[in-house]
Amino acid sequence: MRVTDLVGTFRRNFRAAMTAGFAASLLALGGCGAGGRGGSVPYEPANFGAPDVEAVAVPPSQQRLAPLDKIRVTVFQVADLSGEFQVDAAGNIQFPLIGTVPAQGKTPIELKNEITRLLSARYLNQPDVQVAVTEQSEQTITVDGAVRQPGVVPIRGATTLMRAVALARGTTEDANPSRVLVFRTINGERMAAAYDLQSIRRAESEDPPIYGNDIVVVDGSNTRRLWRDIISSLPVLGMFRPF
Repeated sequence: MRVTDLVGTFRRNFRAAMTAGFAASLLALGGCGAGGRGGSVPYEPANFGAPDVEAVAVPPSQQRLAPLDKIRVTVFQVADLSGEFQVDAAGNIQFPLIGTVPAQGKTPIELKNEITRLLSARYLNQPDVQVAVTEQSEQTITVDGAVRQPGVVPIRGATTLMRAVALARGTTEDANPSRVLVFRTINGERMAAAYDLQSIRRAESEDPPIYGNDIVVVDGSNTRRLWRDIISSLPVLGMFRPF
């Protein structure tokens, strides 16, 4: 299922739950108390890492280039080879002398090494190359459930779960901040993890990174049917297994 289709399903199910005006018990998730943790989605699983390259805007230290990112390449003492470049829609940059260089999915260091290799092969002896990201393309996340302004939210670069909820204007009065689910694509498979926003606020747990195309859903009294419909529409078995 494409991310856009999944987002559309989330929005439709949420509107249906609000219209129905009742909170269904979350049988598919093994129960979910209004004031605490619950369900079968594991909290803070160790293997809930960064999503697939094509769906991510990652922290600068691990940043992988995406289409429309802007970078600066500096070749020491060779001004004609230094300048600003933009990753095109196909994920490449057009570099002097070399021509087309694949950039999408590479970190700045990996791209630097590739440009160095290509220049060394035919044109320069041990060139000193540096690559830095000057502007990241805009990514989006979806924040839904018991938040004041649910919807698709633009981000640039890295953000965190706390910030993602803040971008949706915070939680509503009926929210259960002890249960927040994050959906993500890892190794080509949809996965999910649960987090306790209360523990994060008390500095008892780390504020996890949120990446482009992540879907964040905050539990609340009006989201019980949403949770049930999400699970029934994605056939999940025990959650945090590929689905």
